[in-house]
Amino acid sequence: MYSSTLKRREQTIPINFTVNGIRHEIDVEPHEILLDVVRNRLGLTGTKKSCDVQVCGTCTVLLDGRPVSSCTLLAIEARDREILTIEGLAQDGKLHPLQQAFIEYGGLQCGFCTPGMILTAKTLLEENASPTEEDIIQYMQGNICRCTGYKKIIESIMEAAKRMRQGS
Repeated sequence: MYSSTLKRREQTIPINFTVNGIRHEIDVEPHEILLDVVRNRLGLTGTKKSCDVQVCGTCTVLLDGRPVSSCTLLAIEARDREILTIEGLAQDGKLHPLQQAFIEYGGLQCGFCTPGMILTAKTLLEENASPTEEDIIQYMQGNICRCTGYKKIIESIMEAAKRMRQGS
């Protein structure tokens, strides 16, 4: 009879991926979701768990530069890919313009949805450096905030877009 440890090892799959510029090689179970690997195995707790069904955007990470819901993405699907979490957004100790604008313009309240909002907004601004309010509303519709009413989030993204266009 197999021990539970041996049985568990036989059911894991080795994967490689890069998270925030750091290469990781880990064994994952076939059913393990990326959110749990990022939070529990890598200790990157900025990515939050909320709905578990891909509707709120709280668990958003960037996978090869595109926003994805890490609560429904199997970790094995991230094999040999690049992942960016909120922890990897600041560079050389300096906040990204989106992070700074969210702080200054009140785009966060409790902060629970903020990492997903910021990472989704990052992709928006890479695709459209001068979005209108309507562009932002449309692009961000998969991210839900229960605190701010969205006005401050939109203002924060508009300000970050302006700063990024100016190179500051």
